[in-house]
Amino acid sequence: MSRTFIRLTITAASLAVLAGCAAPVSTVSSGSSVAPDPIPQASPASEQGLQNWIRNFRPRALSSGISPAVYDNAMRIARYNPEVIRLDRRQAEFSRPVWEYLDSAASDSRTTKGRGLARTHAAVLSQIESRYGVDRNIVMAIWGMESNFGGNRGRMQIIPSLATLAYDGRRGEMFSNQLIAALKILQAGDTDPANMLGSWAGAMGHTQFMPTSYLEYAVDFNGDGRRDIWSDDPTDSLASTAAYLNRSGWVPGLPAVVEVQLPSGFNYSQTGRSNVRSGSAWASQGVRAVNGQTLPSGGIIAPAGRSGPAFLVTRNFIAIRAYNASDNYALGVAMLGNRISGGPGIVGAFPREAGSLTHNQKEEVQRLLNRLGYNVGEPDGAIGENTIAGIKAFQRRIGVEQDGYANTTLLKQLQQAT
Repeated sequence: MSRTFIRLTITAASLAVLAGCAAPVSTVSSGSSVAPDPIPQASPASEQGLQNWIRNFRPRALSSGISPAVYDNAMRIARYNPEVIRLDRRQAEFSRPVWEYLDSAASDSRTTKGRGLARTHAAVLSQIESRYGVDRNIVMAIWGMESNFGGNRGRMQIIPSLATLAYDGRRGEMFSNQLIAALKILQAGDTDPANMLGSWAGAMGHTQFMPTSYLEYAVDFNGDGRRDIWSDDPTDSLASTAAYLNRSGWVPGLPAVVEVQLPSGFNYSQTGRSNVRSGSAWASQGVRAVNGQTLPSGGIIAPAGRSGPAFLVTRNFIAIRAYNASDNYALGVAMLGNRISGGPGIVGAFPREAGSLTHNQKEEVQRLLNRLGYNVGEPDGAIGENTIAGIKAFQRRIGVEQDGYANTTLLKQLQQAT
């Protein structure tokens, strides 16, 4: 979860796609009496520490514009929740390869459900698309990725979770800001403390807004006077998502992703979403869209290296990444949106038989790159732009294809070089 929404390392979408989210949520709406998930028993010392922190935090909240009545009412339900600390500190032992992520993200079952719901909500989706210019199928795909179309919205009370994380978490200041934003939402009257439910990290509603992003982007699209992303009616959530993408630079009519066929001998050192070129420039090198369409401007990514499919990604891909700063996530949204619209899945074949690196092996790749002087940052098992650049530099040094892909072959090459 690392966007203006303040997406965290483990997002609601990642949990839904990679690990399975919370159990299906019961009916949630402002003023309802839905029972949230119970807060696990905390040690007396932890609970006392949190209550002391709440008293000390009160002046800061009030100086941020929160009224004493709103603060005191909200904090009445705040209890130390050891479960959110456990989840915040959890490290995955391995990560699934991109093809398994995309298989799940744009699965047949999710596609079928998305198509059915797109028909159900066709009228409001048309209105949202008309107002914000964002492809309705992309909005539907984000809904599917974030909460399985509302089925996994989360049932933890947000105020206890954020208070616990602000007091005892690894990112206390960030969660303190989220807590103040949540209090501002309560002060605006959009919901109440008992019904402000969501994920352990504070993501809320059908499309999993963090409180700060809710304040900035959430809209009252149905005109009932509340920006209600907790209701079973997804209207405000879907419109708020479109508003977010619109303000993140969405270009109407532009595809987010175009699957491409790369020519024999293509120089993979050119790959990377930041290496933006015109469609005609790519075409002059022999790059072709697999569906035959004219190529737009963008960069080319090859998430499984030279052995897998390649994609031209545009400004709209970057807008999706603003929602969740992950290439895999943005690819998943684009592929699911395409399938919901009636289009095909990915045409190219991934190197499934070759397997992939575990989380620990990816950390080892990063440690070895650092040892060789490529300075890819703290080893965390996440293969981002810095790591890919380091891999390409190492591949250039040893005279192999510079595709930036971390696999077992690369790991062996690094081990031999150190």
